[in-house]
Amino acid sequence: MTETVNGTSTRARRGRAKGLKVKRIFTTEGVHPYDAVEWERRDVVMTNWRDGSVNFEQRGVEFPAAWSVNAANIVTTKYFRGALGTPQREWSLKQLVDRVTGVYTRTGVENGYFATDEDAEIFDHELKHALVHQLFAFNSPVWFNVGTLSPQQVSACFILAVDDTMESILDWYKEEGVIFKGGSGSGVNLSRIRSSKELLSSGGTASGPVSFMRGADASAGTIKSGGATRRAAKMVVLDVDHPDIEEFIETKAREEDKIRALRDAGFDMDLGGKDIVSVQYQNANNSVRVSDEFMRQVETGGKFGLRARLTHEVIEEIDARDLFRKMAKAAWECADPGVQYDDTINDWHTCPETGRITASNPCSEYVHLDNSSCNLASINLLKFLTDDDTFDIARFVKLTELIITAMDISITFADFPTEKIGETTRAYRQLGIGYANLGALLMATGHAYDSDGGRAIAGAITSLMTGVSYRRSAELAGIVGAYDGYERNAEPHKRVMRKHAAANDAVRTIDAMDKAIHAEATKQWQECLKLGDKNGWRNAQASLLAPTGTIGLMMDCDTTGIEPDLALVKFKKLVGGGSMQIVNQTIPRALRQLGYQEEQVEAIVEYIAQNSHVVGAPGLKEAHYEVFDCAMGERAIAPMGHVRMMAATQPFLSGAISKTVNLPESATIDDIEQVYLEGWRLGLKALAVYRDNCKVGQPLSAGNNKKTEEAAVVEPETKVIEVSRPTRRRMPNSRPSITTRFTVGGAKGYMTASSYPDDGLGEVFLKMSKQGSTLAGVMDAFSVAISIGLQYGVPLDTYVQKFVNMRFEPAGMTDDPDVRMAQSVMDYIFRRLALDHLAYEDRAALGIFSASERAAQQRGEDPAAQLDTAALAQSAPIEPPVTKPVPIAEPVRASQQGHLEGHQGFTADAPLCMTCGTKMRPAGSCYVCEGCGSTSGCS
Repeated sequence: MTETVNGTSTRARRGRAKGLKVKRIFTTEGVHPYDAVEWERRDVVMTNWRDGSVNFEQRGVEFPAAWSVNAANIVTTKYFRGALGTPQREWSLKQLVDRVTGVYTRTGVENGYFATDEDAEIFDHELKHALVHQLFAFNSPVWFNVGTLSPQQVSACFILAVDDTMESILDWYKEEGVIFKGGSGSGVNLSRIRSSKELLSSGGTASGPVSFMRGADASAGTIKSGGATRRAAKMVVLDVDHPDIEEFIETKAREEDKIRALRDAGFDMDLGGKDIVSVQYQNANNSVRVSDEFMRQVETGGKFGLRARLTHEVIEEIDARDLFRKMAKAAWECADPGVQYDDTINDWHTCPETGRITASNPCSEYVHLDNSSCNLASINLLKFLTDDDTFDIARFVKLTELIITAMDISITFADFPTEKIGETTRAYRQLGIGYANLGALLMATGHAYDSDGGRAIAGAITSLMTGVSYRRSAELAGIVGAYDGYERNAEPHKRVMRKHAAANDAVRTIDAMDKAIHAEATKQWQECLKLGDKNGWRNAQASLLAPTGTIGLMMDCDTTGIEPDLALVKFKKLVGGGSMQIVNQTIPRALRQLGYQEEQVEAIVEYIAQNSHVVGAPGLKEAHYEVFDCAMGERAIAPMGHVRMMAATQPFLSGAISKTVNLPESATIDDIEQVYLEGWRLGLKALAVYRDNCKVGQPLSAGNNKKTEEAAVVEPETKVIEVSRPTRRRMPNSRPSITTRFTVGGAKGYMTASSYPDDGLGEVFLKMSKQGSTLAGVMDAFSVAISIGLQYGVPLDTYVQKFVNMRFEPAGMTDDPDVRMAQSVMDYIFRRLALDHLAYEDRAALGIFSASERAAQQRGEDPAAQLDTAALAQSAPIEPPVTKPVPIAEPVRASQQGHLEGHQGFTADAPLCMTCGTKMRPAGSCYVCEGCGSTSGCS
């Protein structure tokens, strides 16, 4: 295949002496990059998770044979443009990549980026090679919009500004809505708005920023529903010295209490429930912007002043530790607020003469000027690990140059949602290069994520990436000019560059890999400073670490952003439909790197496939366990391990890091305080935490009855009270029953539930197939205990409350269309019993619905009008057992189920995907759906 680059000819640029000279690194002269790839045709068929019906179908799509089914499905459904079934619909990855790269190359030619047309063609071919081979990916808006008739929106991250006027507040609502409509997210700092403790010019009292958050939250919720594909992503920030800071801190925690109360009163507070809309402030991440002064007062136990917004006078003094405690307590209860370290952020600000950095995008990685935006791109680090387990530094450097050039070109042709954002972005040209697959790279090279060696590699790679990016930015400044705001910010920009270089010089190297990377980074920073002094820089910002949700799946990454591996077992989609369980491919490579022989590797991998962890694996040294530690599971990485990794990379990033520090359910408020303090001491720019199971917006949180239980604890009375003993109501010899065959995470079982002929469930028998005599005996004993309890009058809904959401293996996908995922066999059994034997009103209070009832809710109908299975279950006589149909959206091969999706039990708090219904997984401080690629934040 041959191709010519469209655009302005050399004649049109005659007389221009400057321009980039581009060398071939990945491609060969005379060979088009597509011709070096093996292509194949596939069918992409996506089914509805509720009823198994087909909701997307495109057959004969073309992708490289090396691409996974999941990556091809996501690109086909999300990024191919054109109406389905029409000739205009894209059907090949070649068309998608041509559409995007064609615009980049033409714009580069037209604006004098390249020395000759030959350089432009090499740029075009190198870019296509990198994208087709999954070396990197642009953020989702590029794939959505570039080369189409839609506005050429390329940015995923936006920061807005709000002043203390009603006009500005209403503009905020409008601007946010426009951004949400386009599928992106924004952040804003509300600290300029007068507090509820200050007076208006008319003499009345101001409403305060929290009151205006209600309107913005309602708007975001409405646009989310109208947009259908993704939740509105937004960040709201308030300075720690704002007089309304305490109200802001406790806002979402109070709403979580409301969810508890309303759900316990019988309202539908499940995800997507009709009553959940009454809960406020749920469409935003909240963060407190803390200052060094405040944090020092927290350390010493001093007082801190809250200041009026207009006069900046102290109107109230508070105990800094008390306020900090309230921040940690609210985060312990509901994961909000996060913290942003204001002085650290602004100390690394390249453009302070233009204005302070006051806010961030929804995931906290983009921190720069108000009314600005940033386009993102992420490198797949594992692609640069060579067969001899060294890091290909030269190719990494060249790819970084290529990406920065392309990203800067995109600002030239990009459209923006508001005029103010367009003006600022074109004047400061903020970029956000980052990477994914760090966790996989570390494991593959035998490095623990939470280790000095792992942090040394991460720091060296990040320093190299940013050093090359700014060096290329300085080269571009010499060709097409520095950014418009550079002249007034030249000295502070140079100061920040020297800070990056000094941080690089302070890195302590550990072994050969990071020593080599660090040595190249040092060279790049020296050249960057030299060229910057001469030319200035083309971009006010170059790098950050985004969550890489959808694009991480597009690149077939094992891990997202800076995150470690989520679990050791993954689930691979198959071409013919269905899934299979596979052990992460980085594990065998890591074992070989650690010196294990092939037979040992096979035995350890087999053990991991059966147990999903390495503890007790045959022949595996305990000293090597840490290499295989993951974000969740048997050996979860400690919270401070995440904080230390962020600290190792933060000094080499222009922006910040999208990452949530996960804590176990047992974590205390003190633990969260310590994380927030260490984040400040270690020089992070932003930090968010999440305690497992802290959210109550899901069925049956164990914390629901805490207050009731506390109230029930009273001093014992001295008088004797006669209590009538319950009597056992035995089952008749002949009774109706339902037998259900089920599969949970690959474990098969049978349940027979017998009812009294006249009223209610009275007996349950459980049999687990091929599970061994011990488990069979335990299940028999459990069945007897439950049955006797039912016959003594224990209500079924009491058992349901106690056992639903209980988590242990086996867990994962079931073959029951009403209960698609179960966190354990007990979780499944009591959900099934509730569906079969409880009335709709009782189940609704518990958040348990059948597939038809969920579908009715999505259609806006009354689920109570659906078939009442409880009434059928309690009617007599009941017919002999009937095998339930098992339509599932992605059929699973029976021989390969194993612990299919069992790891999702560890992410019980993750939301369900609004597109396909699959439970999402963490990606930075956002979530991503591995089924369809939808994200809750930056893509």
